[in-house]
Amino acid sequence: MTWKPSYLTREQMEERRLEGGRLLKAGKLSQAEIARQLGVSRATVSDWAKTVEAKGIRGLRKRKAAGSQSKLEPSQKQKLKYMLDRGALANGFPTDRWTLERVRQLIQKKFEISYHANYLNRLLRNLGYSPQKPLPQAVEQEKALVQAWLQRDWPRVKKVAAARRRSRILG
Repeated sequence: MTWKPSYLTREQMEERRLEGGRLLKAGKLSQAEIARQLGVSRATVSDWAKTVEAKGIRGLRKRKAAGSQSKLEPSQKQKLKYMLDRGALANGFPTDRWTLERVRQLIQKKFEISYHANYLNRLLRNLGYSPQKPLPQAVEQEKALVQAWLQRDWPRVKKVAAARRRSRILG
């Protein structure tokens, strides 16, 4: 019985394909026997045989994982990063908290590109952002006082924090 792990790395799969290609080239075993030995289907070995015939064993080497291209151009990603750094308030939202839905709306509005909110985690991580859990808020807080503080004091706090980050990076 063939040992068949539940997960193979890309390198292990490549090694298995190359071994299959060598066995096919040797011509001593049938495709069914190669499939049994390597723990793959006969259809897979048949595909390998077609590849070996067309491109040689090199055709079985791993390739860069495909995937769709990003809808945003690199220049648009830089502009998005700039807009995110400015904050949600500066981009027309009622509070300065970014959510995936707000980022999605911003991209739709500024670039006319539609992303599903679930994909945005990956995009934001690639831009250097990480999820942040907001601090809990008191239920009894007075909305008017909070709003006044946000307008009066928050910009100053934000500038001080940015200056500290810059001095840490430069210093």
